[in-house]
Amino acid sequence: MIKDVLAEAVDRMKKSVESLTMDLKGIRTGRASPALVERLRVDYYGTPTNLIELASISAPEPQLLTIRPWDANALKDIERAFLQSDLGLTPSNDGKLIRLSIPPLTEERRRELTKVVAKRVEEARIAIRNCRRDGLNDLRELEKEKLVSEDDFYVGKDDLQELTDKYVETVDEIGQAKEQEIMEI
Repeated sequence: MIKDVLAEAVDRMKKSVESLTMDLKGIRTGRASPALVERLRVDYYGTPTNLIELASISAPEPQLLTIRPWDANALKDIERAFLQSDLGLTPSNDGKLIRLSIPPLTEERRRELTKVVAKRVEEARIAIRNCRRDGLNDLRELEKEKLVSEDDFYVGKDDLQELTDKYVETVDEIGQAKEQEIMEI
């Protein structure tokens, strides 16, 4: 019973960490990365679609991304999506390929991005603590229904706290690494 509660908590905490990792990949650093634009939503024939599903994305140079759509008719839609996004990138279209020049970040923009990273890391910490809270409620319910003893409840509670601490530490490490990557010139 307790193992099931802990397994569910671990699963949810892992998902929080994965979500943070994917979220941080979309935050711009000083160099070009396909992950920066993969999740950009493009209105493709009236359907919002991720860019990764419409085109191949590559980084031939450290400051350049190239996007080659599989359907040439999607070029205008992709270009429009970039202009409407908050990425601050202007696409250059040559009829077959879209080029995105990634300008170097200013010091002020780097500081803004580190604040965004810190906010997302805090959101991940909150999600992990919510997983702990739900797990603790499940453990209390098991104890209340006399399915586990009071001693087992406290052992499960301690195990749940250890898991929470471990995943919060992982989230903090991911956030620090991303902040260092952003501040790197």
